[in-house]
Amino acid sequence: MFSIFRPKETGKVVAMDRFRSGASLSPIRQAEAYWSALRDGAEIPFRSQIDPRGLEQVLEYAFILERVAPGVGRFRLAGQHLCQLAGMEVRGMPVTSFFTTDGREGMAATLEYLFDTPAIAELSLNGERQSLRGPCEARMILLPLKSDLGDCSRILGVLIADGDFGRAPRRFDIVDTQIRDLAAGLERPKRAQEAAQGFAETQAVLGGKAPWLRLVKSDE
Repeated sequence: MFSIFRPKETGKVVAMDRFRSGASLSPIRQAEAYWSALRDGAEIPFRSQIDPRGLEQVLEYAFILERVAPGVGRFRLAGQHLCQLAGMEVRGMPVTSFFTTDGREGMAATLEYLFDTPAIAELSLNGERQSLRGPCEARMILLPLKSDLGDCSRILGVLIADGDFGRAPRRFDIVDTQIRDLAAGLERPKRAQEAAQGFAETQAVLGGKAPWLRLVKSDE
């Protein structure tokens, strides 16, 4: 169902089911299963359908994004794991604050494509290299949601990292992006830069380069 274009200089495929350390990515799979269960046929779930009880086991990794401008998604809610990575409360911050300068363009293009198509994205991330800090890798899934107005302008996401977090904010480069297009009949590769109220919002906290993409027809 997923296909990947890696940057040409590596030519390697990164496994998306676990980290190199062997740690499981089950929070990502659990969030996707919950989101899929909310779909009515091919419809995208509404944000108001998201109930924290359905994500109880993954709340610390979960977040809700709101589209506030083209390519810009701002955290409305975020779990403690994200706050730990950032070294601060992240609610109200753009999701691109977790990315390096090189990674932000690719993330913005991916967000815009997800909102416009809509589609699901999974990202493989590597922590920015810094002195006195060990390696850190992360995975992220982005699942589109409708607002109460019916437009696709929200995202349910999970971000889970493995490695040396440190105390200062951790920022990531995008290594791979996998896109699952939810619209039938579309199957073509694109460069990322060319891919042009269950959670109560009064709660404070719930607990290189632009990548190549291949858009793959969903079996759902």
